[in-house]
Amino acid sequence: MTDITLKQAQQAVDAWIQQVGVRYFSELTNLAQLVEEVGELARIMSRQYGDQSWKEGEGDLNLSGELADVLFVLICIANQTGVDLT
Repeated sequence: MTDITLKQAQQAVDAWIQQVGVRYFSELTNLAQLVEEVGELARIMSRQYGDQSWKEGEGDLNLSGELADVLFVLICIANQTGVDLT
């Protein structure tokens, strides 16, 4: 695994958006996406580390993937609002 800086992560996300995603969603849409991703992270955390139990079909959720999704959307919001996360 290669370590990258936050600045490099912001550049990589921007390059991906330009090449694959075509454009950023609006800031408010990305905020809604972030809230959705945090909710998915919360679902895993409350079942894996909290008092809730897994429901049938939920066992395939993965903590690292949800954390990555939260980080990706957060970086998108930073990029489109001109925030340097460093």
